[in-house]
Amino acid sequence: MIDVRPSQQMRDLGVVQHGAGILAEAARAFTLPDERDEAERITDELFAAMERIGQVHPFAKGMGIAAPQIGIGRSAAVVQPPGDAPAIILLNPQITDRSDELDEQYEGCLSFFDVRGLVPRPLKITVETTTLTGETVTTVYERGLARLIHHEIDHLDGLLYTARMRTGVKPIPVEEYRQTGRAWAYEQ
Repeated sequence: MIDVRPSQQMRDLGVVQHGAGILAEAARAFTLPDERDEAERITDELFAAMERIGQVHPFAKGMGIAAPQIGIGRSAAVVQPPGDAPAIILLNPQITDRSDELDEQYEGCLSFFDVRGLVPRPLKITVETTTLTGETVTTVYERGLARLIHHEIDHLDGLLYTARMRTGVKPIPVEEYRQTGRAWAYEQ
C-alpha cells in the first residue's frame, strides 16, 4: 500500500492546496437576499465537502471549511463544532470585537494538512454575519469555537494561519505534532 500524505489526501477530496492564488484573495461578499440561491448552493457545496472529508479523517474538536478552499471566491464558510452541536453557517462574516486575552494552540488547515502551527488567537470574538434574508446577526464565540470561527474568517480574508503565528515560530510536521502531547488542536 502506498502511503499518501495528508495534504495529497485533502487535494484528492477537492480541497484547494497552499500556493493557489484563491487562498490569498479576499472573498467576495454576497448581496443578500438577492443572491440567496447562490449562497445556498455554495453552502450546500461546503457541507458536501465536509461530508467527504469527515469520512476519511476524524475531527474530534470540530472542523471548518471556507468557500475559497473548494475553489469558490465567495464569503461563505461552514463550521462544525465538536459533539452534536449544529453546524454554523457563516455568510459575509466580520469580526467586530475581540478580547485582549489570547490563547496559543496548535492549528491545522485542510489546505496544507502536512503541518500544524502554534497560533495565538483571542479567547472571545464577536462576529456579524448576514442571513439569507439579508438581516445582520451578531454572535459571540468563546475559546475553541472562537478559534474555529476566526480561522475560517481568516480564509475569507485571504489569510492562512501562518500569518498569525509569532515571529520565528514555524509550522511543524504533523508527525512531530502528534508527539507534542498537545494533540487537541483544531484541524480545519
